[in-house]
Amino acid sequence: MSPAQSQIRPGNLVEIRTPHEILQTLDADGTLNRLPFMPEMVDLCGKRFRVAHRALKTCYYGESNGMRKFPVDDVLILEGVRCSGLDHDGCQKACMIFWREAWLQSVGSDQASASRDVEQRGKDELLRRLKTTQGQGKYFCQASEILNATADLSRWDRISNCFAEVRAGNVGAAEMIGRVASWLFWRIRRVLFGAYARGTNTRTPVASLQLQPGEWVDVKSIGNISETLDPNAHNRGLYFTPDMRQVCGKRCQVERPLERIIVDGTGQMRKMHNTVYLKGGMCGCIYALGGCPRGEYSYWREIWLERADRSVDAKRRGQDESVADPALTR
Repeated sequence: MSPAQSQIRPGNLVEIRTPHEILQTLDADGTLNRLPFMPEMVDLCGKRFRVAHRALKTCYYGESNGMRKFPVDDVLILEGVRCSGLDHDGCQKACMIFWREAWLQSVGSDQASASRDVEQRGKDELLRRLKTTQGQGKYFCQASEILNATADLSRWDRISNCFAEVRAGNVGAAEMIGRVASWLFWRIRRVLFGAYARGTNTRTPVASLQLQPGEWVDVKSIGNISETLDPNAHNRGLYFTPDMRQVCGKRCQVERPLERIIVDGTGQMRKMHNTVYLKGGMCGCIYALGGCPRGEYSYWREIWLERADRSVDAKRRGQDESVADPALTR
């Protein structure tokens, strides 16, 4: 089914089908067209969400990285629905979940809230079909299977996909023109000047702040960060992407430390050290032609950050409390 033929478009309200209905769509491995339905998705059955995007393509990061397409254009991303990782030993990658259209049904905006109960027996039957591992030391999830569920993008695919994104309703024509212009700028810049913010280190340095959720940090300047990078703009294998420059010099709040993620395409759990998420810090994929709907978090090495002044934090908290407590504003 092509995006133009589908009745489900970005902004539509959809309901996730019951466990029994979803079970009928899955093969013996718990997948549909090689895309797994994961245990973390089961408790969402019967609930309603808005469609954020049609996922015509996706980025991937692992032993290699790049962009891939879904051979069957029936994959959607729902607003704010990320994988908790609870059934995969606490993976913290927090991937946006991909949904096949067969797992969803359209809901009219004027319809009442869903009333049917999702039977526990149906959940148990579905959970028995799903798997979380594939051999010793390898996990099984949408991230591990992303290369199997997608196909290479040819040069023509990369161009035609930009038009398909507009037809699908993911983005307007003006915004797509801006995305293409941004991609072209960064591509030319890399050819002429090399990786953005690249450093000169052959062995990149490490620093630990032991940051905790809710702490405030100041992001260092580009100049200071480049001193921690190698010529390819990596620090211990982690890429400082061009869009991360927009946060440099700003004060941000730590979402949480990042300690373990399942690597795209391999199923291996990789331990992370001295790395955090910052609130609202998403990858813009400006170096991908037409952008990417996956909405990955940007990963920040602690050496790129400085703990904010504690007196400033105390003042900030005091201001927040005075606004939040009505008794203090009378």
